[in-house]
This record gives sequence, structure tokens and C-alpha cells, in this order.
Amino acid sequence: MARPSVHIAALVAACLACTCTSADELAPYKIVGDGIAEPLTGSPGDAARGRALVLARTTTCILCHSGPFPETQFQGDLAPDLTGSGNRWSASQLRLRLVDASRFNPETIMPSYYRNDGLVRVGRNFAGKPILSAAEIEDIVAFLATLRD
Repeated sequence: MARPSVHIAALVAACLACTCTSADELAPYKIVGDGIAEPLTGSPGDAARGRALVLARTTTCILCHSGPFPETQFQGDLAPDLTGSGNRWSASQLRLRLVDASRFNPETIMPSYYRNDGLVRVGRNFAGKPILSAAEIEDIVAFLATLRD
């Protein structure tokens, strides 16, 4: 009977350890001009993971944007087409647009995906934490940078 208690204690300890290094904590970044030059994670993201995130209907891009995704039905039409994003913006500019789109347009409807302060109309699940992790931001930046005309 002691064995299940040990397993439960280990599981609880693991869960507590995970919350201490939570993705809810924002990595520091520096805005230079109209972008964030350095990756939030210290290294570039993965474009394949970024593509999957862009097409995820739960929280990201495809809800409002359309793009070169012929296999995806019902793409958004509230925001600019993502086709050619890599031509229009640098990785630095893309990163800042994802982190805090309101820096470019205070009236934007695009969420600030990597902010947790000064926001209004925040869903209960996202109160006090970013919508995306630093790694997810970098993955999306890596993918969007590949979209060229």
C-alpha cells in the first residue's frame, strides 16, 4: 500500500516542479526599431511546428488570416493574407507583431500573443499569462518567414 503513495507523491512533486518553470513567465526581450531582433528562446524556431500552429484553430492565425494553405477550409478573412509574409516583414518584425501587435496599431483586433499585462477582454484561461509560449512564437516566426511570393 505504500507504493501507490510514493507514486502519487512523485506525481505531485513533478507537477509542482513544472509550475515553477511555467511557460506563463515571459522571457525578456528588447524592442529595436520596429522589431525584436533576438529570438525569445535564444535560438530560431522550427518552421514545421510553426506551420502546425498557424493552422491550429484553437488560438492562432487561421482564425482571422488566410494564406497558401489549400488543404485548409474556412480560412479567416478579417486580417491580411499571410501569403508573402516573409517578403513583407523580417523575422524581427514578425516577432514583434506576434508578441504585441498593438505596437503597430493600438486599435488592432489581433491579440498580443506574448503579453500578460495591460490587456482587456481576456479570456479566463489566459488571464495573467501569454497565449503562446516563447518557443511557439519562434516556431511561428520561422514558418511565416518562409512564406515568400
